[in-house]
Amino acid sequence: MRKTAVNIEKLSVYYGETPAITNICMDVEDGEFLGIIGPNGGGKSTLLKSILGLVPITTGSIKIYNEKLGKNKTLFGYVPQFATMDKNFPISCLEVVLTGCIKGGLSPFFRFAKKDRDIAFDQLERVGIKKLANKQIGELSGGEFQKMLIARALAVNPKILFLDEPTASVDASSREQIYDLLEELNKNITIILVTHDLMAISSKVGRLACLNENLVYHGKPELNDNIVNKLYGCPIDLIAHGVPHRVLREHGEEK
Repeated sequence: MRKTAVNIEKLSVYYGETPAITNICMDVEDGEFLGIIGPNGGGKSTLLKSILGLVPITTGSIKIYNEKLGKNKTLFGYVPQFATMDKNFPISCLEVVLTGCIKGGLSPFFRFAKKDRDIAFDQLERVGIKKLANKQIGELSGGEFQKMLIARALAVNPKILFLDEPTASVDASSREQIYDLLEELNKNITIILVTHDLMAISSKVGRLACLNENLVYHGKPELNDNIVNKLYGCPIDLIAHGVPHRVLREHGEEK
């Protein structure tokens, strides 16, 4: 039996008087690839940040490998949304990945050890962009930039990798490369992914969580019309045909 990587019990998060997520109960198993989808403002990023300890919990609890949240943050790596990063900042690809090796904050005259540089180079090679180590981040394509952020998250040797919309600003070829990379990483790492990319989650993830303030659905990555209507609040036509695991059932199939 696999261990529980993330246990969420009756979780609610409010921003002031406004609920972002309410009464979420969910387990993520060790080694799982979980996709989280939902409408804008539905609470996807809030759920992710709650697990990471980046936003305060209003009620409920979160445990990571049966430990209370915040006890061991080296258990996970985090890839934030592309839009939160400043590509004009004068820093190289290698230097960004090295920041993932920092533990306990910076101090005057801080220098990275050789083992840190070795880790950074290894992770750049792992994601396929070692040759770009000395490039400034402003020179990277969208796909290269995302791979760099994944390499930084991997620098802590995490047991869980969290990603927030990792393919939102990349072309189709890069999107496919990133999902192939995540599929390979999932052989050794639990992955929790927030995305709007329904085509990708239908063929890559093992389970799916549908969030619109409440948890509308949690299970296999095949949705029916009823679930999608509850998720988005209105009728939605069939989204994808012809992928290994259909996002929606074919028209006419039993719901």
